[in-house]
Amino acid sequence: MLHTDLEVWKRSIELVTSVYKLTEQIPSDERFGLTGQIRRAAVSVPSNIAEGAGRLHRKELVQFLNISTGSLSELETLLIIARNLGFINQNEIPADEINSIRKMLVGLTKKIQNQNQF
Repeated sequence: MLHTDLEVWKRSIELVTSVYKLTEQIPSDERFGLTGQIRRAAVSVPSNIAEGAGRLHRKELVQFLNISTGSLSELETLLIIARNLGFINQNEIPADEINSIRKMLVGLTKKIQNQNQF
């Protein structure tokens, strides 16, 4: 399985770009704090999809997809914190895209787990 063929990987790459642009407005004194955490969480999503797809065993792929899903939840939480601190507005949070990617990750994970039963 090539990660570059997966729609969820492509969409999460686009999310990283959006998040980087969004975090440019966070104060520079947060560069190594909240901004860095947000960006790392965003980058973790497609990176773990890619790493899992490069593994030999389905069980490992499932593990990395679960990590991606966790990173996506972390990203969502960090963006809410940034909003609550007044660094970004609610309408700037890509909530629909985050939820869409989450559904895709969960669906792919279940599909792979079901293949393991045969």
